[in-house]
Amino acid sequence: MRTRITPALSTATARTTARSNATATAALAAGTACLLLLTACGSPSSANAPSSASTAATGKNGDAPPEALAGGAGVTRVPVPRGKGSRTADDFNGDGRRDLVIDDLVKAPEDSHGDDVGIGVVYGSADGGLDPAARQLLSARTHAAKAGDTLPVAFDAEAACDLDADGFTDLVVATDPPYNGIGRPPVPLQVLFGSPEGLTGKAVTLRIPGAARFGNEWPDHPVCGDFDGDQRTDLAVTAGEGRISYLRGPFTRAAAPRAAASLPGGGPYLAAPEPRADTNGDGYDDLVHSAKPLQPGAPATATLLLGSANGPARPGGAYRVKAPAHGIPTAPVRSGSGATETILLRYADFDGDKKPDTVVRTYRGERTDLVALYPSTTPDRPRVTFTTAVFLP
Repeated sequence: MRTRITPALSTATARTTARSNATATAALAAGTACLLLLTACGSPSSANAPSSASTAATGKNGDAPPEALAGGAGVTRVPVPRGKGSRTADDFNGDGRRDLVIDDLVKAPEDSHGDDVGIGVVYGSADGGLDPAARQLLSARTHAAKAGDTLPVAFDAEAACDLDADGFTDLVVATDPPYNGIGRPPVPLQVLFGSPEGLTGKAVTLRIPGAARFGNEWPDHPVCGDFDGDQRTDLAVTAGEGRISYLRGPFTRAAAPRAAASLPGGGPYLAAPEPRADTNGDGYDDLVHSAKPLQPGAPATATLLLGSANGPARPGGAYRVKAPAHGIPTAPVRSGSGATETILLRYADFDGDKKPDTVVRTYRGERTDLVALYPSTTPDRPRVTFTTAVFLP
């Protein structure tokens, strides 16, 4: 239940840069004036066509070729399976199966502006994989909370965990509320709560009490974890000048923490240790901070903050981020043209065998991609593949 949506790191970095530029521009404008001044699918179609993954034709020895497994743009949507709540990580509908969140979806060929479609969610399947037919599209227009009368443009997945302890994973999303560059900026983080139908309804803005903030920095890079060992999920968020906002769970449905404090020693980028959040087995989840964003699947060196009864406040020394044991395979994308780029989406257990599977995404430009899930048992052969074009209206 403690997950950092790591593929959003590059987006978060770009957003942070954009905010910094906007802040500088606004400050300059203010100084001059002084001189003179995640189409949403929250209610999926009731169509009952089976998933492309579950109906794929099998090849030799029962192995389905990638072409048969691929979920094309025309995959018929089916209802999100209804769950009753679980303790499974990344389980937004509570059916005991891990789900997948994807940012930066491919663009439609006719979309000349290349606008961001939103956040895609693919729900877990009974056969130990992912079902691209059971999906939701989360967008700012249909799911984000307004800042005053303004809807955000940015809507990027940041972290996933069960903040309100109801058995359904919640999603923390980063937005871009308006800010004139004067004083403390507003909180850009919002929470979409999970339910038996998945992530539905409107997000609410995360409540960060003033006492837990520091300086005039944008709160960013949220990381979930049980940092105080009370079996409830907390959040750590950057607070500026090497400090973090430590928000104790459980959270209310208004996204307010039980308690909050400002702690020293972390930033400017936060992440959860992988594959174990509790690195030393003392019953407290730990926190990683670094000078630069940690790229998914890439080895790196960072610094560890150890959890305690007072939160992630104890220095833990250097921390080495390791790449997945099997490396990162390239999804067998068949269409498009030009150079390909592959990123790691998740390295986690999707089939319940207690061993991490690998989910990657291979791009060919902004309009062609393929997502592939490789089970731990067959790390060179995908079990499920699909394109994020399934989310296009």
